[in-house]
Amino acid sequence: MTAKESRLVVREEDEIVKVSFLDRNILEEAYIQQIGDEISSLIDGSTNPKILLNFANVEHLSSAALGTLITINNKVRQKGGQLRLSNIDPQIYEVFVITKLNKLFQIHEEADAALASFQ
Repeated sequence: MTAKESRLVVREEDEIVKVSFLDRNILEEAYIQQIGDEISSLIDGSTNPKILLNFANVEHLSSAALGTLITINNKVRQKGGQLRLSNIDPQIYEVFVITKLNKLFQIHEEADAALASFQ
């Protein structure tokens, strides 16, 4: 079995881990699981994780992906960290509003604004 290729681009800058997605559509269960595992390992490797998830390339998210985001948020909070989301497509953001997830997550239109919001 070969190692799975990462579905993420991860860069660390000033103690903030910036994560962006390679896939335009985050719909397949296997990819969602892999993304969740990769982000979880970033969280586990930090004592006070500060993570920015940049959705600039993403056009579609499945409900399973939303569930994974909730799990990631819970893990970050358990470690006393901070999670920010940015650059969410308006149609995807509409789903966040309908499901009231826009109240759970700190969502910013641009990555720069999200970065500035970390304490």
